[in-house]
Amino acid sequence: MCGPKFCSMKITQEVRDFAAKQNQPANGFLAAGEAEAGMAEMSEKFRERGGELYLPAAE
Repeated sequence: MCGPKFCSMKITQEVRDFAAKQNQPANGFLAAGEAEAGMAEMSEKFRERGGELYLPAAE
């Protein structure tokens, strides 16, 4: 009994289950707090370098 509606619902549930497991430390993924800290650090580096998306190749 597989059709487009059933299959898309199953895939959606699998994606939700995977996303829920991502924030668990047992899986080796970063916790939300660690991810936020890492993004803040990279944001600071981006601002220090002038906030330019494209940098010269020499750097």
